Amino acid sequence: MTAYGSGVTLVMDTSAWNRQRDPAVSGRWEATVRAGLLASCPVAALEISSGVRDEMEFASAERVLASLPQAPVTTSVCRAALSASRALRGSRRLPAADYLIAAAAAERGFGVLHQDRHFEVLATVLAFESVRVDKPAA
Repeated sequence: MTAYGSGVTLVMDTSAWNRQRDPAVSGRWEATVRAGLLASCPVAALEISSGVRDEMEFASAERVLASLPQAPVTTSVCRAALSASRALRGSRRLPAADYLIAAAAAERGFGVLHQDRHFEVLATVLAFESVRVDKPAA
């Protein structure tokens, strides 16, 4: 099974995290994990942790996310997210979290693994590889 993306590290969005056990996704997800190509971002980690059902699941998600390479949210990431919003001229109402995740990934030279068309729009104004979990391997 082939890892997601072109070989660049991918920050996972909540939309991808929530699909990792889907049979259509799990094989490539595991290949991406084995290749060491998954990363986290504090904004995505916050989204993911807010959706867990109990303390045990919270601790497990926190442990996994903390063990991954990180795409931190810095002042320059915030500036890039604002610049992306300006470039899109408000024509797209995208979640603030997605701007920050995409900008954090771009700053580190990472891509974003997602199941959310927002990242495809953001990839037009920020320099990152947009990879959907539902796309077949090339």
